Amino acid sequence: MSAHPIVSDTQARMKKAIDHTLHEFSTIHTGKASPAMVEGVMVDAYGSQMRIKDCAAISTPDSRMIVIQPWDAGLVKAIEKGIQIANIGFNPMIDGKIVRVPLPEMSRERRAEFVKVAHKMAEEGKVHIRNVRRDMIEVLKKAKLPEDENKRVEKEIQTLTDKAIKDIGDHVASKEKELLTV
Repeated sequence: MSAHPIVSDTQARMKKAIDHTLHEFSTIHTGKASPAMVEGVMVDAYGSQMRIKDCAAISTPDSRMIVIQPWDAGLVKAIEKGIQIANIGFNPMIDGKIVRVPLPEMSRERRAEFVKVAHKMAEEGKVHIRNVRRDMIEVLKKAKLPEDENKRVEKEIQTLTDKAIKDIGDHVASKEKELLTV
């Protein structure tokens, strides 16, 4: 691979797209507790909407429980309500100054549903990768490079695209395996 600025930019943009897709995967409930499952839930705090991760510490003491400890004890009710409103399939319980979120057992149908969600997220990631390729090839055409260099850079962009799409495919396959493992 060359150190051509267009190739470097393409690589950086594709990495961002892959990272975003992997972060989206981490929000899918696999039966194992993860702070990412609730960190983006919006709560009514101090008269505005905030994400839970911005107003509380989120931990997972075991694989079936998420514990949320707000920095201000007055937000406990708001966090409980926010999780219920988010409709993510969890039933939070207030325990003093913390909110406990036990993870329910997942049925086979629910697991299959999450596999479909993961495939949809993967497809969105692949579309984003293809959009990056299209945009960068437009940049390349406007750069008016010599024809041989233009062909070489275009080939490198295509190689990066193929690799990024394969990465997303590998990650969705491992996520599917994780979801279907009981």
